[in-house]
Amino acid sequence: MTTATPATPAMSSSHRAAARTAEAVVSTRRRKPLDPFRMVAFVILAVLAVAWLVPVLWAVLTSFKSEAEAAALPVRIIPEGGFTLDAYIQTLSSSMVPRWAWNSLLTSTLVTVITVAISALAGYALSRLRFAGRNVITMLIVASIMIPGQILIVPLFQLMLSLNLVDTYWGIVLPQVVAAPMVFILKKFFDQIPIELEEAALMDGASRLKIFWSIILPLSRPILGAVSIFVFIGAWNNFLWPFIVVNDANLMTLPTGLQTVISAYGIQYAQNMAQAVLAALPLIVVFLFFQRQIIKGIATTGIAGQ
Repeated sequence: MTTATPATPAMSSSHRAAARTAEAVVSTRRRKPLDPFRMVAFVILAVLAVAWLVPVLWAVLTSFKSEAEAAALPVRIIPEGGFTLDAYIQTLSSSMVPRWAWNSLLTSTLVTVITVAISALAGYALSRLRFAGRNVITMLIVASIMIPGQILIVPLFQLMLSLNLVDTYWGIVLPQVVAAPMVFILKKFFDQIPIELEEAALMDGASRLKIFWSIILPLSRPILGAVSIFVFIGAWNNFLWPFIVVNDANLMTLPTGLQTVISAYGIQYAQNMAQAVLAALPLIVVFLFFQRQIIKGIATTGIAGQ
């Protein structure tokens, strides 16, 4: 009577062979010499990162100094009298920074919401609808990206004057809501969505607006998030247009308001640095919460270069 040969030894030997192969691959990768190009690129990026962080660190440290220590020479990293919150207390209590921060938040939010809505609708129309002059409009949108925004300052200001929108929130918001780069980016993204999804919905009797709201927008959340973040950051940092269209201190945004403080009271290093840090805090929070979308937007859409 013969007995069946157990398969366990063969299985274990195959496992051992696979393990030896994996170990050989790992050891080969470990012995692989470092790429000189990658090493040089890493060193260059590290130097650039340090060069970028030094002024930021200097601004933060200066904001925690007294005015005398901040203006003293030679510059000391750690002041003799120690760090203090006086600059932040004076900035928040005796200036209009909270008001300006609210104005920046309000106008930047309005600009973001309206810009994304207009850009998404325009991008979808150029991507899916067939009408006369569609290609011409697309080319004009692409061509308008190359026009510097400063050229439009005078006609935009004249338009705001004629509409009585100077020294108003809408005077700050409306000229910023048309963003040709965002229209083009969203159009290119919509072009990649399979049209079969919309054809099935059309056969079921859905309207174009229903398709856009129920199908296109849910599929476009990543790109909409990236566009929204970059539009918000651009509107928050915008200095030139709010500086031109607003003269009322109660309506100024943070960039224009801080410049007014510097012009009116001279250079107060500690308070100026404290104001700059406070102005940058919302953007830091946005980056910390949405860094994946920001990095994806930079990598896939090139928004940061616009």
